[in-house]
Amino acid sequence: MGEKSALFSGALSFQHKGVRMKSSFLICIAAIMVILTISFGMAAQIRYDMPFKTKFNSLSPQAKAEVECLAENIYFESAHEPKQGQIAVAFVTLNRVNSGLFETDICGVVKQKIRNVCQFSWYCEDKPYRISTEKSLTSTPNSLYNGIRELAVSVYINYERMIDPSNGALFYHADYVNPG
Repeated sequence: MGEKSALFSGALSFQHKGVRMKSSFLICIAAIMVILTISFGMAAQIRYDMPFKTKFNSLSPQAKAEVECLAENIYFESAHEPKQGQIAVAFVTLNRVNSGLFETDICGVVKQKIRNVCQFSWYCEDKPYRISTEKSLTSTPNSLYNGIRELAVSVYINYERMIDPSNGALFYHADYVNPG
């Protein structure tokens, strides 16, 4: 027993291509390599998780139309809610698109009627702000809407990379409503 412990009591030395190296040196090199590997792996992971960023004007005409419908829905459903609530409205809209139970595009989902009932009530309400959302929302300085449109662009291009705050929900309602 004493001999075995004596063999491992001092620093081990190795010889590679005629160069004698101490085990502590090799351990340091190995530790540095592990740290670098983990660092590069984490950097790649962090980079992957970073959201894509783009501006509304750089989208294709079809994507612009979809983002406008999403932004209008967020605006009229949750403009004065916290950002997380606005994101949840966007996700419910996009979850419907992907569900196979509703229309297959954002504008179709937002404007969809089932048994003559609009799925999003604001779309069927005859209110002054509904006359021409394009003119009343985007042609005048409307920081609330412009912020929501930026949010809509971000959710639109990052939908599959984001955590869904609605947990896949297809419906929501105000807490003062009791849906039947």
